[in-house]
Amino acid sequence: MKYNFDQIVDRSGTNALKLEGYKGYIFNSYDSLDLPFNDDEFIHMWVADMEFACAPEILDAIKKRVDRQILGYTINSDSRLYDSLSKWCKDRYDFTFEKNQLVTSNGIVLAISNIISYIVNEDEKVLFNTPAYGQFAVACDKNNRKYITSELTKDEKGYYSIDFDDLEKKMSQSDVKLFIFCNPHNPTGRAWTKEELEKIGQLIKKYDLWVISDEIHCDIRRKDAPRHIPLGKVLTDYDKLITCMAVSKSFNIAGLAESSIIIRNENLRKKWKFYNKSAVNPLNHEATIAAYTKGSDWLKECNEYLDDNFKYLDEFFAKNLSKAIISPAQTTYLAWVDFKEYFEEDEDLELFFAKLAGVLIESDKTFVDHANRMVRLNLACPRSYLEEGLNRIADAINNKHKEKFIG
Repeated sequence: MKYNFDQIVDRSGTNALKLEGYKGYIFNSYDSLDLPFNDDEFIHMWVADMEFACAPEILDAIKKRVDRQILGYTINSDSRLYDSLSKWCKDRYDFTFEKNQLVTSNGIVLAISNIISYIVNEDEKVLFNTPAYGQFAVACDKNNRKYITSELTKDEKGYYSIDFDDLEKKMSQSDVKLFIFCNPHNPTGRAWTKEELEKIGQLIKKYDLWVISDEIHCDIRRKDAPRHIPLGKVLTDYDKLITCMAVSKSFNIAGLAESSIIIRNENLRKKWKFYNKSAVNPLNHEATIAAYTKGSDWLKECNEYLDDNFKYLDEFFAKNLSKAIISPAQTTYLAWVDFKEYFEEDEDLELFFAKLAGVLIESDKTFVDHANRMVRLNLACPRSYLEEGLNRIADAINNKHKEKFIG
């Protein structure tokens, strides 16, 4: 490989949320939480950023911008972002959009929260599928808006599907205004098929819903998975669609927090621009453009490395934790694992693995509904790091009844 994904990068002293913020984020506790491991002894398989060094092409672009010596107020005034993103989308997904539809945001979660405040009234509701990324609910709660959910169905092998009867029932409710669609789906890793997307599109149009398509994970793909299909390719002329994309997950630059939001509706764009000025962070902006223009080789090798990590995970669990159900991975670098055969309902898995394994994970408390005894494992890490984490997890579970664990 051209890039070294086996490299262990020292993140100590960088104020990394993954290392420094786990007590508050996972356990809603800070110094009061007593764990039998020092901070530097944990294996971090929780929050969705990678343990891989950023692509040197991106770092070079940031350095070049720093060398200009001034980091003043910056705006997205030229066409470079549009040119790079539109070419990326056309080449990879055969998806096109107009330049005037593109705005930027300091993260997709912030964009979703803002859009909810702009288009959903206090007596109206937001709909999304579950299990769901927890920030969808947080965005609703912060805006004092209610949400309802439609549960995905899961077969005995952990493969998730859309319950279209239930989804239509929820969409048809007169007070449902907005559907947040995770495409591809986090945390289950589903890549939606063309048939599924067309069916969703028909329902959205039938009930005249606003829809946010969160496509942040679209560039991370297993080699045997179908090509990503933006919802905008299915709803080709639907005015109430907002598409959210970013390089933050794909290229491990989440801390830079620039996202691309494609808003078709002219009135919503005017409202967005009124409340969100055109300023961008100069370093974030250059990093984003560099990722789209120079990052394809790095991303290709990253996806190949992740394919091997998922293969290792499957083989390890088959040998050591055969009762666990791993949802078939099609997208993301996050494995979704059902541990119901090893734990009682409502056991605190996050605390269990932290105390007995020294591994930090995200479990049901991080997600919205239908995630009991489910664990999301971040596999975007060097193989040696993954091996250590999985060995600790297996040892903790296989010795579960030999240890005294107090949740």
